[in-house]
Amino acid sequence: MFRDSPSFPLTALAVAMLALPAQAQQLPTEKVEGVVVSGQASSLRKSLKMQAQADNIVSAVVADDIGALPDVNAAEALARLPGVAVQRDQGEGRYVVVRGLGPDMNTVTINGSLVPSPEASRRGVSMDVLPSGLIRSLEVIKSLTPDMDANSLGGTVDVKTLSAFDLPRSLLSVGASASRDSLSRQTSPAASLLGATRLMDGTLGIAAALNVDRRKFGSEDVETDGAWSAGKLTGVELRHYRPNRDRAAFAANVDYKPSAEQSYSLHLLLARFSDDEERDRLTISNITGGSVAEGATATVRAERRLRARKYTREIGSLVLGTEQDLGDWLLEANLGLGRGTERTPEQLNDARFRQNNVAGVSFTDTVKPLVTGPAALYDASKYNLNSFTLQKRKSDDDEHNGRVDLSRSFALADGMKASVKFGAKLSRREKRNDTDQWSYSSSSATSPNYWGTGPTTLASFVTGSALDFSMGTMGPAMDSAAIRARLAALPRDAAKVAGASALADYTLHENIDAGYAQASLDLSPAWNVLAGVRVERTRFDAAGFQSSVAGALSPTQFAKGYSHWLPGLHTRYKLDRDTSLRAAWTNTVVRPNFDQLSPAVTLASTTEASLGNPALNPMRAHNLDVGVEQLLGNDGAVSAYVFHKDIKDFTYATNLAGTGPWTGYTSVTGYANGPKARVQGLELSWQQPLRMLPGWMSGFIVGANAAFTHSTADVSRYDTASQANLVRSSRMPGQSDTTVNLMLGYEAGPLSTRLAVNHKSKYLLQFGSDVTNPAQDQIVAAQRQVDLSVAYKITPSVQLTFEGVNLNNEHYYTYVGVPQLNYQYEQYGRTYKVGVKVALF
Repeated sequence: MFRDSPSFPLTALAVAMLALPAQAQQLPTEKVEGVVVSGQASSLRKSLKMQAQADNIVSAVVADDIGALPDVNAAEALARLPGVAVQRDQGEGRYVVVRGLGPDMNTVTINGSLVPSPEASRRGVSMDVLPSGLIRSLEVIKSLTPDMDANSLGGTVDVKTLSAFDLPRSLLSVGASASRDSLSRQTSPAASLLGATRLMDGTLGIAAALNVDRRKFGSEDVETDGAWSAGKLTGVELRHYRPNRDRAAFAANVDYKPSAEQSYSLHLLLARFSDDEERDRLTISNITGGSVAEGATATVRAERRLRARKYTREIGSLVLGTEQDLGDWLLEANLGLGRGTERTPEQLNDARFRQNNVAGVSFTDTVKPLVTGPAALYDASKYNLNSFTLQKRKSDDDEHNGRVDLSRSFALADGMKASVKFGAKLSRREKRNDTDQWSYSSSSATSPNYWGTGPTTLASFVTGSALDFSMGTMGPAMDSAAIRARLAALPRDAAKVAGASALADYTLHENIDAGYAQASLDLSPAWNVLAGVRVERTRFDAAGFQSSVAGALSPTQFAKGYSHWLPGLHTRYKLDRDTSLRAAWTNTVVRPNFDQLSPAVTLASTTEASLGNPALNPMRAHNLDVGVEQLLGNDGAVSAYVFHKDIKDFTYATNLAGTGPWTGYTSVTGYANGPKARVQGLELSWQQPLRMLPGWMSGFIVGANAAFTHSTADVSRYDTASQANLVRSSRMPGQSDTTVNLMLGYEAGPLSTRLAVNHKSKYLLQFGSDVTNPAQDQIVAAQRQVDLSVAYKITPSVQLTFEGVNLNNEHYYTYVGVPQLNYQYEQYGRTYKVGVKVALF
């Protein structure tokens, strides 16, 4: 999708834009007044206009708004909207949660076409693949009309890239920046290029954008994975990360409008994200007596472990479209080609060196349980080689779709209107995963998993420098190059772990045929109603492997089909020119994650098994939304919405032992459909420029939104001891009761500033092995992040920027059961960024 160097489109794009005919560069002759078209207030106006004109309930962010926030990627930009929260990975926004529903229950589209997920196991799209600088607008569609895919429970995020027809004139701008990470003390570069023009008397619009950036940063982590027994620690791990993340993304939109009756478009987006990471670990386990209290000492097993891997995720989206005015009817046709890939070349999955019976080890603080011990704990010569594990993986997700829509509008009496619309869509999706794993854990030259000749103490595999670990001491840094050199010549075939390799492999097909019909009618000058129905027919098949107790592998397959009728009703009533009431009743459906649908079955013994479940039903939801919104002048608005979702067949992981074919088993890790779940909440939003204030204070802009959400989900497992089904009511994973976004901006002359605060309360990350036991729940603690952006125009075409991210140095904390018991504590520090944007014309 990209060449090896992410910068290859840069020269070609610059040459193409600079080589445009003189008349193209000068159409029209107005000079661009700065890089940001017109500032934060204009951005609010555009967002509000987009939301007010929609037939359904939409929250939006437009390009000026994104550019004014210190947001590295699309996920962090979306986190400013009501009802939207972001899940972070090592301090950076990655997945989007809408109305308390996790990323796998929401859908991402680019220019209206589905984005497949690069990740092997899930549907949720990691939005950090998409740099915010390429995006014209982001829309979170919270109530779906029948002409939209019905595959989201929380909302559909539509990413729109820039079109030349979005701009009043030709544009070529460049940008460059450098950021500084406070934890790793490393500096990272970024660059951008944006060009747009119109040719052929303004009928052909060409826009292209390129973003490249590298983020070198650090994070530090202490994890127990819930290893507690009666408040005492049974195991802990200190982790040191120094990842490098590279992004390169290219977007090109070609729009041709030869007349008012017809138009043609080609929208292309290619995005590449790579994460090159070394994770150095000190692991404490096998504590004498099973556990140790805070401040007490114990004899333990200590391990130094290293993972060194680089994965690359790519997203490609090509959308071809046309609109044809056929007189009374409007024909719209689109062809979408989407591809998501993840490639992990042969990686050092785990290099493990072990030291037994280390006496005098203790820990302090159950929230951040840092380990202290004798000199031997940090002495590399005391650790002996235990094993090397290698892994290679690739996954592909291809989705192709074609759709045709016909619509017609009618003029009614008194200036009122009506319209009808119907159409069909075919979607074909294939998800593939291929994993290979090798293990070297023997010192015997006759063993197939022999780890080779040479030294076997950690002292031969360290760099000589101590790890820069601010939370304590871990010892010398492990040397990935030395370990790879040891492994380079070892044979792979004999060391391959056949079961782990094959059981992670699968191929899934999901083919959806859909049709719909809808009508919109003005019942009065103030009242509009849109009603319709969508039907979706799904054909699903899966192929994978299963293993016997003896380890023998055999292929397994599964296929099924099902249909859903999905009616919808939307209404909008204008109380006056600025105030509208909205209501929507919709029905949606979301298929389970791909790893949940895998047909793999692993029989570890005659009483233990793990498996996927291709027979899972999709989740279905009846959704009700009611709200009011009022415009405050041209650039402000206030709104309030209540929503309620009834969900059937909620999917969760549980122990299936004792049920169906698993009678007599004690542990069967698998997936089941819950009977019901509910989500309800209130969304409030207010944003407004304070132009009514006197003098310099009229430059202030304020924004605030909050979502108060509550969910319940019934989960269960079969208890073999009592021979009864145990049921528990819990909140849904990913749902925070409260999310709040506050913004204070200021614009005056060449200065534009914005201070943003994002808060979300605690949420359930995932259930424990016993879903009915809340003491095993993994809970993410409340998080609050403060960001600042400042922009200053030196001239109308040159702008300096400063951004501060995570100024309050917020950390990520997950606990098990109660806040005092650590599951994971991670810190990643602050980031500061300076940049310049220049409009060349």
